[in-house]
Amino acid sequence: MFVIGTITSSNAQTTKHFPQSNPWNEEQLILPAKLADMITNKVNVKIYNIGVVQNIKGAVKIGAASDSENLENLKKQLKNSPKNEPIVIYCGCCPMDKCPNIRPAFKMLAEQKFTNVRLLDLPVNIKIDWIDHGYPVE
Repeated sequence: MFVIGTITSSNAQTTKHFPQSNPWNEEQLILPAKLADMITNKVNVKIYNIGVVQNIKGAVKIGAASDSENLENLKKQLKNSPKNEPIVIYCGCCPMDKCPNIRPAFKMLAEQKFTNVRLLDLPVNIKIDWIDHGYPVE
């Protein structure tokens, strides 16, 4: 018996893949180290805590964005903001693929035509991906 096969190389293990239902793409994620550097260097960026976790330094605590009242509060916070203002949202209550807060907030910001929104890339949670690295918290 003679078998012919092909071997292909793939970077699938190094590339993040999110389900189609996610309203962001990979370019809209910001790494924790990058945001920590921006905070340290006092770069102008609005940070919103849309979960029930500890506040990152300088973040505005909104509360769980899965709650429509909190989502409305985020909308009010941004009412007079320029549409191109740098905005970072995060939750970190649980793994991103299960988080009930990031999708409604990200969708709402897109619907409101904000063009410079990033989602903090916290694949596991705020403790493991931010606090355990010594990044700034309040």
